[in-house]
Amino acid sequence: MHTTRWSRLAAALTLALGLALPGAAPAQNFPPAKPVTLLVGFAAGGAADSSARLIAKKLGENIGQTVVIENKAGAGGNIAHQLTANGPADGTLLLFGSIGPLTIAPHLMKVGYNPFTDLAVVSGGVNFPNVLVASPGAGVKTLADFVALAKKPDARVEFASTGSGSASHLAGELFNQQAGVEMMHVPYKGGSAIMPDLLAGRITSYFSAPPTAMPHVEAGKLIPLATTGLTRPAYLPGIPTVAESGYPGFEALNWYAFVAPGKTPAPLLERWNAEVVKVLNDPETKAALEKLGLTPQPTTRAEFTEFMKKEDAKWSAIIRERKISVQ
Repeated sequence: MHTTRWSRLAAALTLALGLALPGAAPAQNFPPAKPVTLLVGFAAGGAADSSARLIAKKLGENIGQTVVIENKAGAGGNIAHQLTANGPADGTLLLFGSIGPLTIAPHLMKVGYNPFTDLAVVSGGVNFPNVLVASPGAGVKTLADFVALAKKPDARVEFASTGSGSASHLAGELFNQQAGVEMMHVPYKGGSAIMPDLLAGRITSYFSAPPTAMPHVEAGKLIPLATTGLTRPAYLPGIPTVAESGYPGFEALNWYAFVAPGKTPAPLLERWNAEVVKVLNDPETKAALEKLGLTPQPTTRAEFTEFMKKEDAKWSAIIRERKISVQ
């Protein structure tokens, strides 16, 4: 009898200690008792901000808690990623992470975080291809024309980008490698700065985000040559992909994903994954994102981690082989 009483006390103590341990039952703290912050590493009004706000609103409605967007622009998104790596790992902080800081910047410069250890994947978010557009003055109508022009010994063919080490820069370098050409890279400080020079014929081409280029394409002021996904996006069915135009496997997507501080307990990450996937699969949200030219990318945590590893390997190889550096 005495032994049984002590056994019960020991069992109760063990249970109490287990529940008190940090992370022992974190899923019980979901949804968080206080508002959730979703960091965005870019200024308000762009593709990242617009899609993050759309998703955050639905997330908040579903979990019954406010999800506040906080824009922390700067250093190509790296500042927001650093803040997240150092942030609270209690489920109240998420980041709308992006291709540059997660798989490109660490191979070009010193960043204060490791994307695979200091940050934790929650789910894929959205993606979109670039569209390669050329100035009418280039005199090309197809990708084959463009490559032929770029291979002429006396040709001066440039491609603009939104900055050294940006996704549009890496797309151009990947194309240089696979097409066997040497277009000259011309970095700018954003898509809005590129357009006047491209329209005026001062530069030849640009791997552009579709919303930036398509109004000019529709107005007949730019020539669309190819998109950079493996398949044609539903909203650009008439433009072939680079892959189907003679370069099988060519893919250069822009993407955003949901990540959290690296020490966030796995059960909380799984709960957030379920909520994010639910929103990305919601028909209304999906339609609204597609209207912005964005394809929802709901994934498991393992699926997106694998995707990120492949992207990291691809872009690190391009950076090394093309000897890319940040000026």
